[in-house]
Amino acid sequence: MQQQQNQNLIELGHVTKSFPLASGTFQALKNVCLTIRKGQLVAVTGKSGSGKSTLLNIIAGIDKPSEGSVSINGIHVDKLSESELASWRGKNVGVVFQFFQLLPTLTVLENVMLPMDFCNSYPKKERRERALSLLGQVDIKEQADKLPSALSGGQQQRVAVARALANDPPLIIADEPTGNLDSQTATSIFELFAGLTRSGKTVVIVTHEKDFSSYFENVIDIADGVIVNKVASV
Repeated sequence: MQQQQNQNLIELGHVTKSFPLASGTFQALKNVCLTIRKGQLVAVTGKSGSGKSTLLNIIAGIDKPSEGSVSINGIHVDKLSESELASWRGKNVGVVFQFFQLLPTLTVLENVMLPMDFCNSYPKKERRERALSLLGQVDIKEQADKLPSALSGGQQQRVAVARALANDPPLIIADEPTGNLDSQTATSIFELFAGLTRSGKTVVIVTHEKDFSSYFENVIDIADGVIVNKVASV
């Protein structure tokens, strides 16, 4: 019951992430405090090397903080072991990459089914139908039996979104998801993300696409590992 009452899906407390280098220690994130409410579409912006991807990796449980706490939907993911973290991430986080990362030898349908196979999250007899339903949700169901190479970039990104939704995670993370798409296709992808938040998902996107700022409830600007600005849209 306590998780339902808490409207924050993401809570970062004084997070620092350091990497050892030959020249000394590099701090990619410095004492970051951040909350993101459930059902929001949030942009993370900043120059190359500012810490955007590191922040995304910390939120997704791909990386652990050197200091500080990370709570996602009431779970302290920074306290989980590697095996616990992998299991948690498979069921709670969907990731969308800039270059799609679809497996080229699998059909579109098989790519979407893959996370369900890995996590055993749905009975085998239900996975195909669920994958088809998700492909329908992103308007690409008719491409189900094709290989990714037969699809356009925008179509492949829609498949990647469907795959990210396979295990019905509360959180979707996207790293430059429209970086290789034309403006019209990019608009359709942002419309898709906006629709996901209306259905209750929380979507956090690293992006340089300033033209789409109206889609975001919050814009988090990072510079040198520090949040320098957080703008809430009305």
